Amino acid sequence: MAPIRNAAANINWQAAVVLGLISSTFSTMASQLTAARIGRDAAVDWMVVATIPLRDPALQIEPSWGVILAGILFHQWADFSWAIVFFGLLGRWTAGLRPWTILLVAMPWAVFTSGLEWLFLVPILPFWWPLFTLEQPYWLGLLVHMTSASIYPLFPWLRDRVSGRHPSPHRRFAAVWSGFAAAGIVALGVIAFFGWQGRELPHFGGNAAYDQIYMRRMAAHHTQGVELARMAAERAASSHLRALARLMAATQQGEIAVFDQWWRSWFGGSLPPAMPEDHAAMPGVLSPEQIKSLRQTEGAAFDPLFVALMSHHHEGAITMADEAIEKAGDPRLKLISHAIRYGQRGEIELMHGAEGLPAVKAAVSALFSPAGQSADRRTHNPAGHGKR
Repeated sequence: MAPIRNAAANINWQAAVVLGLISSTFSTMASQLTAARIGRDAAVDWMVVATIPLRDPALQIEPSWGVILAGILFHQWADFSWAIVFFGLLGRWTAGLRPWTILLVAMPWAVFTSGLEWLFLVPILPFWWPLFTLEQPYWLGLLVHMTSASIYPLFPWLRDRVSGRHPSPHRRFAAVWSGFAAAGIVALGVIAFFGWQGRELPHFGGNAAYDQIYMRRMAAHHTQGVELARMAAERAASSHLRALARLMAATQQGEIAVFDQWWRSWFGGSLPPAMPEDHAAMPGVLSPEQIKSLRQTEGAAFDPLFVALMSHHHEGAITMADEAIEKAGDPRLKLISHAIRYGQRGEIELMHGAEGLPAVKAAVSALFSPAGQSADRRTHNPAGHGKR
């Protein structure tokens, strides 16, 4: 009996390896093609993932192909590993399940694994890297894990193929399920292609006037944020703060590009500059005197002044995004506004040195709390950006 059990376990492991390669590749393709549709810059997201193994050197204002590839490979390794655990390590309980039962179990598994990564494995052990958790909201990882897990029902057919069982009783299900997956990728590819041509899905949800005002204002607000971040990327004394500044410039540039792409698709023409009344209504915008003061500050005094000014600037964007979550007409604007609110709160925490359990607590608070109710930063080390 033992040799039979060992042979079955070996087949499960081999099929799990094949499934892991397929599911991780599928989630990578779906993530890449979906990103701009939900307000994400895929290159920046892959860069943030790449920082988990590569740390600060991976952060660039314009993510390079090497960094993007590193992020994709690390993501695929993680997705691959979860498939191996599910069908290899836990194969005694999962390998014999039927396809529909696997799908039923795979969705809670996606919730569990994405939460484990976001709450513990990345920010605490083994990586001790708070940037990923504070920069990317949990729902983003959940969508990726669910996409990967949606391929798990192919496992029984793959196991039959590895074991040489022909014909497989699961072949018809596998053909239909694979067809749906392939059709989904093709559909996402077509939508993405038209999006890159300035033809995203039309604006819907009403309140177009508010949406236009918000997009102009947030793009202008981000433009000043990019200017500040670029200044710090060159002049900050702390190498970690310079890296965070590169991240801030990259994320805000990416969001401006998304706004511009959406504007061209929804309203025609390029995203217009903010009007004078827009500037007057934007919270957190720095005055010319404040920017001049930062430019004239040298040496170690630059870092705390930048952290104070950029934190104030971020708080203004958080207030604007929080309002848009309530008032925006198009659901995509609500989604990107939640990501902006979340990411800028996270960057404030990172500038103040959050890590470990306090970083996780701040991330959970930022995910759910409305504006003005994020985690208390007074206990953070204001010079924490120099510790790494």
